[in-house]
Amino acid sequence: RVRTVGEQLSQQFGVGLARMARTIRERMNVRDNEVFTPIDLINAKTLSSVINSFFGTNQLSQFMDQTNPLAEITHKRRLSALGPGGLSRERAGFEVRDVHYTHYGRLCPIETPEGPNIGLISSLAVYAKVNSMGFIETPYRPVQDGVVDIKGEPIYLSAEEEEEKLVAQATVKVDDKGKILHDKVIARMEGDFPVIEPDKVHYTDVSPNQIASISASLIPFLEHDDANRALMGSNMMRQAVPLLRPQAPIVGTGLERQVATDSRVLINAEGDGVVEYVDANEIVIKYSRTEDEAKVSFDSDVKTYPLVKFRKTNQGTSINLKPIVRKGDKVAKG
Repeated sequence: RVRTVGEQLSQQFGVGLARMARTIRERMNVRDNEVFTPIDLINAKTLSSVINSFFGTNQLSQFMDQTNPLAEITHKRRLSALGPGGLSRERAGFEVRDVHYTHYGRLCPIETPEGPNIGLISSLAVYAKVNSMGFIETPYRPVQDGVVDIKGEPIYLSAEEEEEKLVAQATVKVDDKGKILHDKVIARMEGDFPVIEPDKVHYTDVSPNQIASISASLIPFLEHDDANRALMGSNMMRQAVPLLRPQAPIVGTGLERQVATDSRVLINAEGDGVVEYVDANEIVIKYSRTEDEAKVSFDSDVKTYPLVKFRKTNQGTSINLKPIVRKGDKVAKG
């Protein structure tokens, strides 16, 4: 189970409020017959000191790794088995660190540190999400009588819900209706790989890279690499220094654009519109609105985006945005 930042913070908040309530009660008992206002009773220092110590001294409160945008987004997706309420490095044996079949589509089997923390610190897989209970879910496409539901939304399952289900790979050939074209398919069921008829399959994977993290998914032809080398490669990608003249890779995996967008370093258009003005420091876009939208919106349809120029990161590298549009260009959302 994943204990998110919010959950840990709310727990600390509860501790702080309990302490504050105790001091308020004590003050009310001391000032029995006096006239007093709430300001005389309440001291918020107790609460803020608890929260400050949580962010300042907690083992899991880390200084953001900002070497490059990938390092930043990967650091935010990291999961740790260490820290308060977790394991210690000395006590963790082989079983805890090892890859388990329930990691499939939830935790990346490749991206983990080398050294004493191996297997204790891992990365969230590309399509994984943490549900309200704190369990990690991964998406699958439902299959009924050998027909994959390719039109509908995928279903998210936790490791418990996935038990005793037969899951086929994302690479199975299907026709336009979603019917599986193979006579037999290789499926996964917990730790086994039975070869079965298509009508016995319960789900298929959403995508072949669903088992890997963002960093590992950026390696082209990952399946042809030795696992140890892929681990080193995905860890060293986070250490690349941003260039002054960036270029698109010749060979990529197609995830690069999404990673760059989600890192929130770039500026993306919020809708369709036209570039009114552009220079090295700002871009001005006039968004096209329908008449109905113009009536209900109070915002101006012209928006100015200042560009980040040589911003220093935590690691002393540089973030520098350059406009790639020209005046008069039409832009689309994203």
